[in-house]
Amino acid sequence: MNAIVGALNHAMRVPLAAELHSRPFLSLNAPEAITHLAIYHGVESGPPRAHSQHLLLESLCEHFGVAAPRHGASHFFHDFGAFRLKWECHTEFATYTVTAPLPEVLALPQAFAHMPLAFLPESWMSQLAGRLMAAAHVVLIKGSQDAAQLPAVFERSLLAGSSVMQGAEVWSDFAIQADGFSRFVIRDIGMRHLQGGRLVQRVLEIETYRMMALLGLPAARAVGRELDRVEAELAALADAMVATDMAQPGEGGCGDEGRLLEQITRLAARMEQLSLANGYRFSASKAYHDLVRARIEELREVRIEGSPTVEEFMERRLTPAMNTCAATSARQEALGRRIADTNDLLRTRVGIVQEMQNRRILESMNARAAQQLRLQLAVEGLSVAAISYYLVGLLGYAGKAAKAAGLPLDPDLALGVLVPLVAGGVWLAQRRLHRRIDKSH
Repeated sequence: MNAIVGALNHAMRVPLAAELHSRPFLSLNAPEAITHLAIYHGVESGPPRAHSQHLLLESLCEHFGVAAPRHGASHFFHDFGAFRLKWECHTEFATYTVTAPLPEVLALPQAFAHMPLAFLPESWMSQLAGRLMAAAHVVLIKGSQDAAQLPAVFERSLLAGSSVMQGAEVWSDFAIQADGFSRFVIRDIGMRHLQGGRLVQRVLEIETYRMMALLGLPAARAVGRELDRVEAELAALADAMVATDMAQPGEGGCGDEGRLLEQITRLAARMEQLSLANGYRFSASKAYHDLVRARIEELREVRIEGSPTVEEFMERRLTPAMNTCAATSARQEALGRRIADTNDLLRTRVGIVQEMQNRRILESMNARAAQQLRLQLAVEGLSVAAISYYLVGLLGYAGKAAKAAGLPLDPDLALGVLVPLVAGGVWLAQRRLHRRIDKSH
């Protein structure tokens, strides 16, 4: 029966069903220490960058004598005894989450001196140079720990904290400390089984996605400066179009219109380049920001008096940055449409000028054709006279020959009578010839 069901399966049924279980939560029980690293690889070069993440994981597994996952895998978990490692590969980055238990007797400030980062070899850590996007230490402790120790853990005076998931507290200043890591304290006040792992993962995802979302801010600032320059050039072009229209209203201005069209085309190319270079980054920042808000909503925060919640902290610090990215993206699209509209308008004006020039050329051709017709008519009149003259001359010789032969004929009188008849016949013959030519065309 199982073989029959297996034969009935769609080729993608099993992989798609397994997708929901491909990245399970860690099973964490307080007290526990967690180190989280997010390694950026980007998407500019496609699969080879993701391949480098697999090579990085392979070198770590080789150091500990553990079999690495197959290439193309997006998730890996292994218990090394003294610590556990969870690896996930995403579109632009990969995460390494290392966990280890903490002694029960450690005070909160001392707990951050026992992070599982120490288990990772320095030679492997050196390979992360220039690629570390997010790094965080998390301490998961029992609720009996004294909350007064919190200020000694964080360097910033302003802490964000709240009761979450109806059984825990989360505290952080979301700042990079002197050791190069941001810090989070999670107090287990009454969480159920596996809640600790879900909460830690959500907190770490908030930190990672927050940093990835902020990647769009430097791009937005750079693009904003470039858009200022493009807008200034577009305004100058619009002024030049108005000046050209006033100075040369449709007459002799095609050269100026052509130069303006060339400039607007260059502006359109610059806008297209900006869109291709930054469009993905702005879209990705929006997607990451949506994930941050979704993870915060999943925390189900309840305010702790005297401290801002994580949501309030993000609304104050992260949301303005994301609004800047969204506004820059919208401004870029709007400016692109304005350039396209100006380009269409300018092309229309160039077309109108060319049509006017073509009309003047046609009028000139018609005038020349009329002149040629009048000249032709004049020539036709001369040709009728000339042909008639020669025909009458020939007939005159014939009349003289007939008189010499003894016929009773007066050549001069006969020629006088034949002149109008010959001229009329020649004229009728030419008209008939013209009609045949017209019918043939």
